[in-house]
Amino acid sequence: NPASITKVMTLLVAVENIRDLNETYTMSYTFINPLVAEGATRAGFVSGEAVCMTDLLYGCILPSGADATIALANHIAGGEDGFAELMNNKAKELGLKNTHFSNTSGLHASNHYTSALDMARIMAAAMENEVCRQVLSTPQYTTAKTPQNPNGLELVSTLFKRLDQSVILAGK
Repeated sequence: NPASITKVMTLLVAVENIRDLNETYTMSYTFINPLVAEGATRAGFVSGEAVCMTDLLYGCILPSGADATIALANHIAGGEDGFAELMNNKAKELGLKNTHFSNTSGLHASNHYTSALDMARIMAAAMENEVCRQVLSTPQYTTAKTPQNPNGLELVSTLFKRLDQSVILAGK
């Protein structure tokens, strides 16, 4: 299962398709609640919260937030199916031979897979993009303040929590 590399591809495809990083997307109970029920990792955005694209990008990568990945998919492609199609098109563009995406979060699905070589190629492509490189190399980030999160959300990289920050440039 691609797991977290899915989120790197989600980041890359999102960055390439977002016109304005300051645009907002309003989070919805209809997709947050099933994530809670499934026990998916979330950034912590709540229903009714208008979240800017930049915050969703960091929410996707640092805490591995499925709430952020689905919001990006909904905003950019009208849902996960349309966004997965964009991800698979990007995989073809990158010359990936053993990869297929069926969601944005990396949650298990039968037609969701990759190989070690393809994972390396996805990460290399993301690191060539300035915005992706910035997100992937950030150990900690605080989102914009909203009425639902008046202090913003403090997002911490799961990777940088586990490994010595002085020896890692970026990753997921």
